[in-house]
Amino acid sequence: MKRLIKQQYLWIGVLFFGFAVVPLFLNNNYYTTILNQMAINMIVVFGLNFITGLTGQMNLGTAGIYAIGAYTSALLSRNLGISPWFTMTAAVFAGFLLGRGLGYPSLKMKGVYLSLTTLAFSEIVRIFATNLIDITGGTQGLNGIPRFSIGPVALDTNIKYFYFILFIALVMCILSIRIVHSKWGREFKAVKDNPDAIESLGLDIKRIKIRAFTLAAMYGALGGALYAHFNGYITSLSFTTDL
Repeated sequence: MKRLIKQQYLWIGVLFFGFAVVPLFLNNNYYTTILNQMAINMIVVFGLNFITGLTGQMNLGTAGIYAIGAYTSALLSRNLGISPWFTMTAAVFAGFLLGRGLGYPSLKMKGVYLSLTTLAFSEIVRIFATNLIDITGGTQGLNGIPRFSIGPVALDTNIKYFYFILFIALVMCILSIRIVHSKWGREFKAVKDNPDAIESLGLDIKRIKIRAFTLAAMYGALGGALYAHFNGYITSLSFTTDL
């Protein structure tokens, strides 16, 4: 097991290093924008892996979670002047609350029914974002969302922001690997493979499923916050099921 983990860390180091040198060969701002979006999506998928990959619960509510993370951080920083570092933390906390709430339907529903429930959640979030014009800006969106800065260094270019997001993605990737190979990760896999065995061992399958949803939602909300501050502009039209 330790050897496997070391191999995973090695391959991840190689892949992230390869990803990091790509901007050195690009002069096109469009491609660096795509790289930023890829790095943000990586973070979201690391979280989605807990609930869909390991636990086997089909969650189609990621777009809604992503949207709430984006709007939470954007509104707090844009309207109240709070540092993006604090608003990003608030977005992750919002993801925690969402995960706890979304986890409960998974206790009663499985398969296509859970998929439809989480899909409906995303659509509800999008509809609210579209119609609460005074708060979210509706389809016109919110602009003027500030970018992160690290001390005196402003992340005012796409390349600077890319390395910032890539570092966060690396940290979240390492964290996710640690969780996968921990007791939590083994419990997630057992829920997918043999839930009856889990219950026979006296483990609370409800708590395990809610934990997986919560982790996925926290990762998704973090991705949404990073997207909002990278783009500087968000609109409800962005957070569709296609996302």
